[in-house]
Amino acid sequence: MNSPTTENAAPKGLKNVVAADSSISHVDGIVGSLMYRGYHIDELAENSTFEETAYLLFQGELPSKTQLEEFSADLKKERSIPDEVIAQLKSSPAGTHPMAQLRTAVSLLGEYDPGAEEHSIEAFSKRSLMLTAKISTLVAAIKRIRDGQEPIAPDESLSHAANFMYMMNGEKPSADAEKAMDLVLILHAEHGLNASTFAARVIAATLTDIYSAITGAVGSLKGPLHGGANTAVLNTLQEVGSVENVADWVAKTRASKGKFMGFGHAVYQTQDPRAKFLKELSRRLSIETGEPKWYDMSIEMEKHVVAAIKRECNVDFYSASLQHYMGIPSELFTCIFAASRVIGWCAHVLEQIDGNKIIRPKANYIGYDQRCYVPVSKR
Repeated sequence: MNSPTTENAAPKGLKNVVAADSSISHVDGIVGSLMYRGYHIDELAENSTFEETAYLLFQGELPSKTQLEEFSADLKKERSIPDEVIAQLKSSPAGTHPMAQLRTAVSLLGEYDPGAEEHSIEAFSKRSLMLTAKISTLVAAIKRIRDGQEPIAPDESLSHAANFMYMMNGEKPSADAEKAMDLVLILHAEHGLNASTFAARVIAATLTDIYSAITGAVGSLKGPLHGGANTAVLNTLQEVGSVENVADWVAKTRASKGKFMGFGHAVYQTQDPRAKFLKELSRRLSIETGEPKWYDMSIEMEKHVVAAIKRECNVDFYSASLQHYMGIPSELFTCIFAASRVIGWCAHVLEQIDGNKIIRPKANYIGYDQRCYVPVSKR
């Protein structure tokens, strides 16, 4: 067999390979900066809303007051999902992964959309809005059904974030809880050519329907190397059990060369710019719920892990305790991620099909040189 030299070997995971031109977001791993359409994530986290951020990512500019009102109203009108999709979710076998349920449900939405095969920027833009509205309803329905409860219909009087929590928990959230959900959705909405976004672009580039592209993205996000880190963080906190046990756990984990979930990042070489906002909201909800344990453990773990491995926490670390305070079970964390990232997926699909070229990279062949076929009787 041939063996590639260091010079011609393909980079593992396509690391640092430029695969597309994009104006949607800029991730600067050196300085720890994230911008959506030129707006720093700090400004959006402090001043924007989910609806405004979604409009920005789809349209490229912040909306006027009238444009935002119209966009928000359109989102509210598209929240409902077909009864047949609910029936499918109810028929899932026991033990089905919630992301598998979501993947199937997103695909099924396409079957009940008579315009699913329309292929234009206008048609895809309309369905981007529809998917953004409906995926939250799907996630909420998955939670309710898994809890043995009936799904709750959307409430058009509520914001997207507040309605999402209402559909999951059956009661309107507090102002801090609504802000927490709004922030979770903003911070996870877009992050360049991550695995699921690249998957969506590759699929869309074949000129298939947008439901296929987003279904593929959900499947990619389901993988534990992409969307499951915050679930692992909460599992770790539950395993450690108390603030007093943190230091010993960190020492033992490091000695055994174990992995510290929620620390380090494939891109950021310094602190993830999104983490500080989730940390503060986790602190506030720890006070509101009267259950400071999870936040206190997270603070202690951050201190010891950073000292031990010199890596800062990422967006997943404090989102674990925060979502726990919001009443979201850990198995649904990745679904919440999907309900946010659908904006980025759709924005990239729209960008891809505008002047589309099918994505067809070249493989670096490292197999045998040409060989002669040997009949089976002589092998």
